[in-house]
Amino acid sequence: MKRILTIVGAAALTFGLAQPASATPADTFGRATLTGFAVLPAETFVPGSEPSGSAIGAGPFNGIAAPFAGQPVQGFSGVVRRGDGTFDVLSDNGYGAKANSADFLLRVHHIKPDVSTGKVKVLGGFNLSDPGKHITFPLTRQDRVLTGADFDVESIVRAKDGTLWIGDEFGPFLLHFSATGKLLSAPVELPGVKAPENPYLNGGNPNLGSSKGFEGMARSVDGKRLYPLLEGTVTGDEAGTLRMYEFDVRKGAYTKRRWTYQLESPSNAIGDAISVDGHRFLIIERDNAQGDAAAFKRVYLADTRDRDHDGKLDKTLVADLLDLANPKGIGGFGPTFRFPFQTIEDIALLDDQTLALLNDNNFPFSSGRTAGKADDNEFITVRLSRRLHADPRALS
Repeated sequence: MKRILTIVGAAALTFGLAQPASATPADTFGRATLTGFAVLPAETFVPGSEPSGSAIGAGPFNGIAAPFAGQPVQGFSGVVRRGDGTFDVLSDNGYGAKANSADFLLRVHHIKPDVSTGKVKVLGGFNLSDPGKHITFPLTRQDRVLTGADFDVESIVRAKDGTLWIGDEFGPFLLHFSATGKLLSAPVELPGVKAPENPYLNGGNPNLGSSKGFEGMARSVDGKRLYPLLEGTVTGDEAGTLRMYEFDVRKGAYTKRRWTYQLESPSNAIGDAISVDGHRFLIIERDNAQGDAAAFKRVYLADTRDRDHDGKLDKTLVADLLDLANPKGIGGFGPTFRFPFQTIEDIALLDDQTLALLNDNNFPFSSGRTAGKADDNEFITVRLSRRLHADPRALS
């Protein structure tokens, strides 16, 4: 979820606390190491695109005035590894709210990070649209190009047939798109759960917080199921617990299976999730602070087998993004590297011991790297202290 304050793999985070009680000594990981760093400048815009940001005020915001002459390449909230050194990254709803994002076009960008030069190149991309008129509620635009006032897209996976499944927070909905961004079927509602922005609320009471829908989503290693994970706690559930669902891709429907992820603090949020094998997932958990105030930015290995029988996913800390070893001084940083962003929302598994992570820079609002300066989109690679022993299909 994009928040406003007044790039593929996974990463690891710690807060200087002990390992979770569910971890056994054999499950523990040591300090992770930064192995790559690349940057896409904050003020990067889609060539020849429409103006944007007319509803956020004039600013300046972290030194940047609005509106903008084009569509910013920003807000990376989901990532898909292409396997050739490039990635598809999903921009979220734009500027943090339904009301101010009607001129932000939802888009998937094709990027190529180069840690040897420290730069991220934008190779192209495509907007998301609904030319087949599968959406029955009114859209912002008559041409049915989707905007941040229509959906808050936060998670993305590629199906085995090349199509894309995207998780939304406003419904929450699951959205099925072609490989070029055309909606293929009606949005799939989550039974029994509605956020305040849900277009079918019809005066009813929501039972999920605003934009607290599907922040993370993993694909099973066999490609048959999706595992969308809510960012917020459903009304009536235990504080700080998040529901992870199972969705059958072939049937286009949810199964009856569901799990619970326990946040370390009810004020925390998750950022993304990916599969490691048939039981384990890498999940980003973070606080809502940035810069020097950032105190909790972690990557956990979460296991559905619930070996301690507490009814929740078992959690093992694998990396602390605020305490990454940096012995080579990568990126010009010191021996300890911090990834101190408010929103870290992209994780990919590059090999059995290496993760890729990207931040959502909340352009132009976040300034976690340098106070008063709009955050860039940063792409880092992180080597874990030991192998994950992942299913080979999770690496393909």
